[in-house]
Amino acid sequence: MSFKFVVANRIEKVLGALVKTLSYPFHFVFPKKRFTIPEESHAFRASKTETLIPKIIWQTNFTNKVTLPVYTNYLFNRLMSLDYEYRYVSTEARQAFMKEYASPEIFAAFEQLTDGASQADLWRIFVLNYYGGIYMDIDAHAVWPLSKMIKPTDKDVFLLNKEHYTNYFIASQKNNPILEKNIKIVVENIEQGKIGRGVYDLTGPGTLNVAIGESKVNSLYYKYTCIQGSFTNEYFQYYDKPRGKWTYADKETLLKS
Repeated sequence: MSFKFVVANRIEKVLGALVKTLSYPFHFVFPKKRFTIPEESHAFRASKTETLIPKIIWQTNFTNKVTLPVYTNYLFNRLMSLDYEYRYVSTEARQAFMKEYASPEIFAAFEQLTDGASQADLWRIFVLNYYGGIYMDIDAHAVWPLSKMIKPTDKDVFLLNKEHYTNYFIASQKNNPILEKNIKIVVENIEQGKIGRGVYDLTGPGTLNVAIGESKVNSLYYKYTCIQGSFTNEYFQYYDKPRGKWTYADKETLLKS
């Protein structure tokens, strides 16, 4: 991996640590101050190349009224994606989108999910398979400009961490066989009540790894592509929803009875 990516990773972590450090006194003084992530943001400059993966960034969260660290994370991503469009999709908009575009079977499965993170898991692979683009979790950010990391000929890019593929970053053109398989696995898990260890196995990264299986896919290593937690953390991400992270979800209540 190029030395510049390593340097960028380290600098971004230092900047992120500074943002988080300053945000504690900021939100202590201004506890009700929130910043608004726009639902849509056009590309700041025209793309110079045609790409198989549409230049659209997709993100979702329980609210787009966010703390300073989360908003800074959003701004940094826009800096790393000047020739990309941006789409924020709310909880309500996810439901409306799935109702309009998903098959009755997929939407029925989506409606059985009670946890926001699980709903976001199914929505992200569906929207990428339907439209294409790049999905990133709200606390994740690109390490380097996306147009420099994703090749025009790439049909998809999966993120590999130390142990397996993760779903907090996925880039894909529409009608991706792996994503279609992933959707099918998630729907079957929901229909059969196969919760496993919880969100991770029901709808999350566990299902993506099953979908990929032994297939050789185009992948990038997370440390030099897209990382989480540099600019924000659980405290600031769930400032208005304590214990809202998916890791706190009771696996016995992930599906409607």
